[in-house]
Amino acid sequence: FQYLKRFDRGCNLDTFRYEALSVEGSPAECLQVFLLHCGIVDPSWAELRNFTWFLNIQLRDCEASVFCNPDFVQDTLNGF
Repeated sequence: FQYLKRFDRGCNLDTFRYEALSVEGSPAECLQVFLLHCGIVDPSWAELRNFTWFLNIQLRDCEASVFCNPDFVQDTLNGF
């Protein structure tokens, strides 16, 4: 949710890192953002769960990757 919220605002996601146990927004706002980005017009709860689960794994792996670390990569992969 935090990544999607910042993406909608046009923030630079390269410098953002999720902080465990941090809370932003309301449950209603979170659901609205997931519905907007999941890619299905009328998703079931299972489809929303799968979307959030997959997105979470991808973002966790991205944060752990040295190739996605702006301090390591600097501007060598700009736009990649």
